[in-house]
Amino acid sequence: MTDENWHSNTHLVHAGTARTSNNETSEALFMTSGFVYENAEQAAASFRNETDNFVYSRYGNPTTLMLEKRLAKLEGAEICRATGSGMAAVFSALACQLSAGDRIVASRALFGACYAILNKILPKWGVEVVFVSGGDENEWEQALSIPTKIVFLETPSNPLLQIIDLECVCALAKKAGACVIVDNVFATPLYQKPLELGADIVTYSATKHIDGQGRLLAGAVLGNAEFMTEQFLPFYRQTGPTISAFNAWIMLKSLETLSVRVERQTQNAAAIASELEMHKNVKSVFYPGLPSHPNYEIAKRQMSGSGSIVAFEINGGRENAFAFLNALRVHLISNNLGDAKSLVTHPASTTHQNLSDHERALIGIKEGHLRISSGLEHKDDLIADILQALSHVS
Repeated sequence: MTDENWHSNTHLVHAGTARTSNNETSEALFMTSGFVYENAEQAAASFRNETDNFVYSRYGNPTTLMLEKRLAKLEGAEICRATGSGMAAVFSALACQLSAGDRIVASRALFGACYAILNKILPKWGVEVVFVSGGDENEWEQALSIPTKIVFLETPSNPLLQIIDLECVCALAKKAGACVIVDNVFATPLYQKPLELGADIVTYSATKHIDGQGRLLAGAVLGNAEFMTEQFLPFYRQTGPTISAFNAWIMLKSLETLSVRVERQTQNAAAIASELEMHKNVKSVFYPGLPSHPNYEIAKRQMSGSGSIVAFEINGGRENAFAFLNALRVHLISNNLGDAKSLVTHPASTTHQNLSDHERALIGIKEGHLRISSGLEHKDDLIADILQALSHVS
């Protein structure tokens, strides 16, 4: 039996481990900025990439490399590079391959910071950005009838869990000559494999489910060896979006329990979604595991699990949304997600507050929308907390 035959849960515990001569059980933490060479000739050869020696922790670190190998094995990618945050991962994956005059086609339903990069930062560099409704195949087809450098999307999207047909969009992107980048945070590497569905690059905010404890920031970019070596690595080394060795070590330990945590969180989310769908004070519920989800069939086809995030619209707009939030006792008001603790946020006033009213309307975000990230508490306590909070809604 070789590691190629292992299940993902086994890879989460063992993949990438490189023990020192001390044969430690827990992965070693290398808190060092630089490395020593045996002689000047070795140093020179190392900087020419002619050796396997570590050069500088901005370029690579033994602890970080273990994390990257483990994530690559889990994702099914040839190479992974860990970054200091999820947004560093997204920005680096985009910026490393863009020049003035290039064209991007992106789904409009994005996390607020991702939308800001595409809508405000990149256009100032002379990059053309075209937004489409992610669930509309005709809009994708029309936008990708013109040669395009990058396609960027989230599925499920933040915060309303729109599902995009990855196989369809990736096929259209290939005809346009585009590199497809998928932000796979909500699905996690356990429930969706974008590379198997035709994507070229996958990004994560490891701050979310991969850490799962609300402790630190981290991100990851995964793809094929050609892209990661020739385009991403030079940009990564020179611009410095590197993860610290300590954060990488924490992530290594977190990965060991990722599948256990996400499975429990998903069970809780499914129970909450079903309960919300029956409540008189709830106008609509967005959860890929519900048959009422408009993209339910696509989700069943390309995801192996529905995930830990539930979005819903409460009757009465912002006033009732805030009344609900303020009445919660178990759930915490926080804009993070994927945590062991159950968290709730009001996207219009937090994660997407920098968007104009018109931009939020185009994405479909309303004042009554709330996003729940289910944690590890007992589902009965979570449901009871939600029901008592809904009783405070007029």
